[in-house]
Amino acid sequence: MDMKTFTTKYNEQIKGLAGRDFLSIANLNRMEIEAVLDLALAFKREDITREEQRKIAVGRTLALIFDKASLRTRVSFTVAMSNMGGQAIYLAPSDIRMGAREPVKDVARTLARMVSAISARLTSDAIIEELAKWADIPIINAQTDLEHPCQALADLLTVKEHKGTLAGLRLGYIGDGFNVCQSLLLICSLLGLDATIASPAGYEPRPEIVSKARKLAGANKIEITRDPVLAVQGADVVCTDVWTSAGLETEAEKRRRDFANYQVNAERLAMAKKDAIVLHCLPARRGEEITEEVIEGPHSAVFDEAENRLWSQQALLALLLGLSPIL
Repeated sequence: MDMKTFTTKYNEQIKGLAGRDFLSIANLNRMEIEAVLDLALAFKREDITREEQRKIAVGRTLALIFDKASLRTRVSFTVAMSNMGGQAIYLAPSDIRMGAREPVKDVARTLARMVSAISARLTSDAIIEELAKWADIPIINAQTDLEHPCQALADLLTVKEHKGTLAGLRLGYIGDGFNVCQSLLLICSLLGLDATIASPAGYEPRPEIVSKARKLAGANKIEITRDPVLAVQGADVVCTDVWTSAGLETEAEKRRRDFANYQVNAERLAMAKKDAIVLHCLPARRGEEITEEVIEGPHSAVFDEAENRLWSQQALLALLLGLSPIL
């Protein structure tokens, strides 16, 4: 899809997304998510040329505020801005000490006068919401305890690439119903996929997220179960995540016991459709939530998924920044 075709199809979405925050997948509607995914594919396939891409963010700066470790998120946002002729500035926890050295509202208003957007990976959802309240520039959720919406965009971009369509597919997720799972629930609901989540007791996605997903899903099915077999049977897409997310390391031993029956392995994968793809947001602990055989096997789309963090986030940034240089 070249630029002319894209702007004709998504004219309203282009205008409507400029300047917006992206704190949750549910901040976007179905057409807006489809615009992000189609633009990401146009960037990746160079239907919109690299020369055109380099004009989008000239003179623009993205601030990256992280209070957790990052590989894919930090690199993909940095390269995305570079691809579009802009730049990214990384701010480590020790650089800001937000909320301790100075109030969140002061950080927000200071950065808003110097940069074009902020991508923040924060444990606290309250802090990212406060950033959005006080900064009059786009704030992007690069991961909180509640959601990881940028990962969900990359995941569904990968599904679209491999399957050619999204509506009518079934996604099965085995593991912790934490931030990645919760964003997946919402994006599947918005884009017309059925989703079955299998988690041990006490590790299910939050009831308010499940309720919201079911309201958004319409006729599509959103199922929460404790049975991992139900999640993978007949699935087009099989997903998992680490049993112990960053910041929860003190629970690691208990979680290994609780999740012992929630591994994506060859036996489980054989229950999915023959052309099913496997997704994992990485980093992976091989031998725990997923086996080496599966993550390195023919069904794995894990490293396509990792690359697609770049293209989906570049598209998101382009739309939030306005796309104006190449319209």
